Amino acid sequence: QVHLAESGGGLVQAGDSLRLSCAASGRTSGSGGMGWFRQTPGKAREFVAAISWDGGSTLVADSVKGRFTMFRQNAKTVHLQMNSLKPEDTAVYYCAATSVDSNWSNDRLYDYWGQGTQVTVSS
Repeated sequence: QVHLAESGGGLVQAGDSLRLSCAASGRTSGSGGMGWFRQTPGKAREFVAAISWDGGSTLVADSVKGRFTMFRQNAKTVHLQMNSLKPEDTAVYYCAATSVDSNWSNDRLYDYWGQGTQVTVSS
């Protein structure tokens, strides 16, 4: 069992930076890792980034590559550093956990989800 809690969302202007955090409790080692997804009303959940439990492997979506970075502070906490934010980055951002070591962009492989945190980027 893994419990996830996101924090750090808010309202920013285009070009600003924002850091999201996700604190995990429960099983935080072994196979798999943690990921970030985002969703806007009426659209499917979109993969953003993922990192292994030990922090040794990361994956970032092409849509945010070069602007977003996911990194692990410790065994329980990960961050999503978002730079040069654009209005199209506006969404609810979710932290998730998986025990699978591949296909991290597939949200169906994630067993646990946080409540989500709203990020709004104004133009």
